[in-house]
This record gives sequence, C-alpha cells and structure tokens, in this order.
Amino acid sequence: MNGPQGDPIIVVKKKGGHGIHHGGAWKVAYADFVTAMMALFIVLWLLASNEKIRKAVGQYFQDPTGKGQSSGTTLAGAGEGLLLKRDDMDHLKDKIQQALSQSANFASVQNNIQITITSEGLRIEFLEDEKGVFFESGSAKPTPNGEELLIRLAGELGKLPNKIYIEGHTDARPFSGDGNYTNWELSTDRANTARRIMQAHGLRADQVAQIRGFADQKLRLKDRPDHASNRRISVIVQYLGGAAEAGASASAPEPLPQHAG
Repeated sequence: MNGPQGDPIIVVKKKGGHGIHHGGAWKVAYADFVTAMMALFIVLWLLASNEKIRKAVGQYFQDPTGKGQSSGTTLAGAGEGLLLKRDDMDHLKDKIQQALSQSANFASVQNNIQITITSEGLRIEFLEDEKGVFFESGSAKPTPNGEELLIRLAGELGKLPNKIYIEGHTDARPFSGDGNYTNWELSTDRANTARRIMQAHGLRADQVAQIRGFADQKLRLKDRPDHASNRRISVIVQYLGGAAEAGASASAPEPLPQHAG
C-alpha cells in the first residue's frame, strides 16, 4: 500500500500481552497451609497415642541432639516407647548396683548378686548358697535380705519402659518335700513371689512379660549340678529393640563392687 506521495505505509500490529505476573506469593501461602495441616495431624496423632509415645516425643524435643542425660536413647517405633541401647544398659547397670548397695546387709550378700549384659538384655541374678540367702531353704518365702533387695530393684526398674522377665531356677537335687511339689513348682513359685514383691514396690504390672520356672533345666554350673548357686532368681530387663540388639555379646559375670561404710 502506498501513501498519497507514493511512499509505502508501514502498519505495526501489537499482539496482546500476558499481563502482569502474579509472582510467588501463592507458593508462600500454600507452604503455610501445608505446614499448618502437618502440625494439626501431629497434634491429633499425639492425642491418640499412648503415654509412652508422648513421653518419648517430649524427651526428644527437650534434647533433640541426644547429647544430654538420655545419651543413646532414640525414638522407637510406634508403641515401643524408648529404645535402650547397649550404652544405656551400662548406665542402668551402674544405677542398679548403686541402689542395691544401699541395702543394710549388702556387704554380706554382694558376692551372691551378679549383673551382666547379655543378648537378651540386662540380667540381674540373685544366687543362693547353702544357708539360703534370698529365700528360705526349700521354700518360696523370701528372707528379709531377699525382700529388701527386690524392693530396691523394683524402685529402679519401675522407672523404665522396658519389659521384664522373672525366672526361677533350682539345682539338680530332687525336692525333698511332698512328692507332688517338685523343683518345677519351687522355681516357678519363687519367681512369682519376686514378681509380687516387686509389683508392690514400684514395678508396673504391664512391665512383667513372663514368669518362668526352669527347675534344673538351665544350670548355671553344668559341671556341678548340685551346687547351691544353681538355685537363683533372675530378673531380665529386655531391650526394646528386640532384634536390633540380638547380636550384643554377653559380658562375664562379675560381683557387685564393695562399698565403704
């Protein structure tokens, strides 16, 4: 097309633009919404959780690095509470030794108490001798020493979330009483007596997973089946991790240290 003077006319057409961009403000709002929803779900989950989980979450936020007093303690799976690892068992062993050492007659029985860390957990054993240290001979009735020590042990174990096994063992000598009452009944009755005493003094009922009576089937000294130390009560504090600690090696049995005073 030419103008009146013959010069070409140039027509410029502008295409419609996209307008002003809205920026990233919507992303901020969306992130706030997601965060709020996540916080709501956490609150609802905690309200529906049991006491062990709430305590575990609370302890985590009090010491998220795990470098405080609860060193080695981590949050366990759903419903499992706190997971006591091997390092924690070492600490627990020391605390139990200290608690038992407060017993009035501890010096006379300390060599009959052994605390070891095994693949199953922390094992506390009360070993008898010919005189009957913790239970009267041939009976499930505890001696004053035995009862006091079980009470002190219960005070420490009751603070834990761990499950507890209580075992009774005898030597290989046949029980000399009624023929209907054997080492099976004696070992089970002693374990159950220990449970009753401990539950009355701090051990929670839901902590006790099993009461086991083994008679003479798990001798401590297999080459000396009639030895008095085969007669014993064992209290096992289980790892909450189960298989996570299954490979832990047992430490050698050792008597509690002598305390002055």
